[in-house]
Amino acid sequence: MNTLSISVERVVAFFESLTPASLSDIARIYADDARFKDPFNDVQGVGAIRAVFEHMFRTLDEPRFVVTRRVLDGRQCFLVWEFHFRFRSDRAGLSQVIHGGSYLQLGEDGRIEMHRDYWDAAEELYEKIPVLGALMRWLRRRAAG
Repeated sequence: MNTLSISVERVVAFFESLTPASLSDIARIYADDARFKDPFNDVQGVGAIRAVFEHMFRTLDEPRFVVTRRVLDGRQCFLVWEFHFRFRSDRAGLSQVIHGGSYLQLGEDGRIEMHRDYWDAAEELYEKIPVLGALMRWLRRRAAG
């Protein structure tokens, strides 16, 4: 196993065991000036990236990632994942799952320099919110003709 493969395994282990306490180790995973982008955030720097994950823990119950596939090509990596969570506002406490992927560019030291998440916010999130979900499903049907 080469150095970058070991780095990817370390990144996967970090995400799959992510807790509020483990965020203190985030500088071991991300380069100091790393960029993170997803459908809701576009931030740069370890502190800003940590804030994104802190917000996740404040607003969701039991958030956790499960990496189902990984592709490594040089210093580029793509992870396919499931994100499991529960909405704090959901009185029924139903478990939710978002399917997505992360494109990562790794530095020479194996830390993430660029992290870009890809997932469909409309299908994977908005449609799961009771009132908004009904509207999004109606809009999808109308757009499909």
